[in-house]
Amino acid sequence: MSSLQNKNMFEIFSQGLFEGVKPMMIVRDHLIRHPDRCTHQAVCVPICPTGAWLSTPPYKFDAARCLESCRLCLDACPSQAIYGVFKKGEKVLEPQKKEGSRG
Repeated sequence: MSSLQNKNMFEIFSQGLFEGVKPMMIVRDHLIRHPDRCTHQAVCVPICPTGAWLSTPPYKFDAARCLESCRLCLDACPSQAIYGVFKKGEKVLEPQKKEGSRG
């Protein structure tokens, strides 16, 4: 019981809840702006808190300035031209194409 006294409730709860569970480590690798979908309204430029989107067409992206947990540009883009590419370990997870959709 003495080992429990040195831990806070969060640590005790987390240890019991996640004991033996191996987490899936999925992280966002980078963002892509789809050139055919972009309407060049440049909503992504002023909404970005770090200035990762450059303010001149073709609105290139500086991945080094991007915050991984931020989704402001993805959510603000009216044409959904920006999407994230994720990695699980070393494997890049590509966006899935919808079956039966034709342009």
